[in-house]
Amino acid sequence: MGVIAESMVAYAQPLLDEADDSADGLQRALTLAQVCWNLALLPERERETELAELQPSFRMNDSEFEDFRRSVVLPMVQRHHEMFPHMPRIGSTDHPAGRSVPHTSRMTPARTEKYPGTGRNAPCPCHSGKKYKRCCGE
Repeated sequence: MGVIAESMVAYAQPLLDEADDSADGLQRALTLAQVCWNLALLPERERETELAELQPSFRMNDSEFEDFRRSVVLPMVQRHHEMFPHMPRIGSTDHPAGRSVPHTSRMTPARTEKYPGTGRNAPCPCHSGKKYKRCCGE
């Protein structure tokens, strides 16, 4: 198992310990851990907004949901902050090490190639005599 998977399992361990040993129970625990992980990355005001929007999907009344929030979600968010103190938070401009964390909502567009599939070190298809990377591939 990779480092990321091991970290996620370690983080989810309290929920996994409470789950029944069925595949569905373990899947629910891991899904809830992922929800809490994502909530932990948000600034507190946004976390509360997102959590309120999630309430209908849990099919709980206000009292049940508040108890769930207090007994499960907030401890898991706190656990995330304790286990991963240097992880940047979404929308944060201050990284714990003092560096700014870039926040991009758009993906960088894919680079278009003049001759797709041509290897970087292959002779350029334009017959210039240069390597593709030094000619049309730049």
